[in-house]
Amino acid sequence: MPTKNLTRCAWAGTDPLYMKYHDEEWGKTTHDDKTLFEFLVLESAQAGLSWITILRRREGYRKAFADFDVKKVAAFTEADVERLMQDSGIIRNHLKILAAINNAKLFLEVQKEFGSFDKYLYNFMPDGKPLINHPEKHIPASTDISDAISKDMKKRGFKFFGTTICYAHMQATGMVNDHLASCDFR
Repeated sequence: MPTKNLTRCAWAGTDPLYMKYHDEEWGKTTHDDKTLFEFLVLESAQAGLSWITILRRREGYRKAFADFDVKKVAAFTEADVERLMQDSGIIRNHLKILAAINNAKLFLEVQKEFGSFDKYLYNFMPDGKPLINHPEKHIPASTDISDAISKDMKKRGFKFFGTTICYAHMQATGMVNDHLASCDFR
C-alpha cells in the first residue's frame, strides 16, 4: 500500500488505488508492447470517463481482453463482442469494444511495419527518448507530440485515441514524465 506521508501530484488524491497507480506506474517508462497495448485499450475505454473508473475495472478488462494479448483480441468475433457487452467487469460500450478489437488489428499492422509499437511511438519523440517535464502546477492535457501521434493513428484507422487520450497514454507509459516538481515520485 502506498505511503501516505509522501508528496504526490494532486490528482492522485487519497484513493489507495489511485495512489498506487501514481506511485508505481504513472510516468515510468515502458517499452513493452503488451503494456503499451494494455494502456491503448484502457485509455480508449476511458474516453469521457474518469481514470479511476477504468482503474477499478482494470482486472475486469484483463480477463475480458485475454490478458491484453493483442493477437487474441485482434481475432475476437461478433460472439466475443456479445460476450463483452454482457461483462459487468468492463465499460459495456459497443463502440469502445469494437474500437478495442479494431485497434488490436491496427496495432499488429504497426508492429509489422515498425518492428514494434514502441518503435512507432518513439519515432515521434525528440531523439527517440522520453521527455521529463518540470511542471510546477499545471499539467497539459495535450501537446504537439500527442497531436501528431493521434493524427497519424487516426489516419491509420485507430478509434477513441484523440490527442487528450494519446497524451494520457504517453503519461501512463512514461513517454513523458509529468510528475509535478514538488512530487516525491518525480
